[in-house]
Amino acid sequence: MIENNTSLQLEIAELMVQALNLDTTATEIDPEAPLYGDGLGLDSIDILEVALVVSKRYGLQLKADSENNHQIFSSLRNLTEYVAAHKTN
Repeated sequence: MIENNTSLQLEIAELMVQALNLDTTATEIDPEAPLYGDGLGLDSIDILEVALVVSKRYGLQLKADSENNHQIFSSLRNLTEYVAAHKTN
């Protein structure tokens, strides 16, 4: 992973911690762990909240009915790669 994505990944993790008021720090979130269920333990409402803050922060569209959402939100690393490829600001 390039250095730019590492800092972006940490920034997204911090957004998630703040938006969801998580009992963990951004650096403790495993980039490979699932965001749903057994990994970070997020539910569909949490994912919607993450999508909202990420969309606002990076100026990209994340649609609730997108077929790619399961892949995009499968892990912090996948979310970071999606944001890096599609962000506008």
